[in-house]
Amino acid sequence: MTVPRIEPISPPYPAPLQAAFDRIMPRGVPPLQLFTTLARVPRIYDRFRAASLLDRGPVSLRHREVVIDRTCARCGCAYEWGVHVAFFAQRVALTSDQLQATVLGDADHPAWCTDERLLSRMVDELHDSANLSDQVWDALAATFSVEQVFELIALVGFYHTVSFFTNGLRLAPEPYGVPFLRDR
Repeated sequence: MTVPRIEPISPPYPAPLQAAFDRIMPRGVPPLQLFTTLARVPRIYDRFRAASLLDRGPVSLRHREVVIDRTCARCGCAYEWGVHVAFFAQRVALTSDQLQATVLGDADHPAWCTDERLLSRMVDELHDSANLSDQVWDALAATFSVEQVFELIALVGFYHTVSFFTNGLRLAPEPYGVPFLRDR
């Protein structure tokens, strides 16, 4: 069992904080422990929310989820991987083979189509080297707009930050989170 290093704040939440939670959480779902823990330090929570990329943005929801799930998997972030799989995998039609590929497969796993393999390679290169090879950059530039490429790179960076917080704070999985495939 995971014991969090910092206890999250408990309800009732101050009205402005509750309003912020209501904007980002599905109706009837309590705020994530990540949010209620970061809210202990309002300055950090405000900056985290400001950089969250939780809006729709220029990238399809499916591409976003491939990037987020792969990033969380590469960071060993069971907490956020489980939350995203629970909320979005079915919505974006990620198969069990594709979910497994985010955790256990290489970037060229046959479960992915061409652009999803490219996204996995992008995540892997950024994760491994904090850089992109000319080959991956050229393929990204040929497949996605400049706005989309920037968004994709920002998603990888942001979900590294999410992983640092959730892993570093030892957040327990959300009750509805899907168990991380490596943990099964």
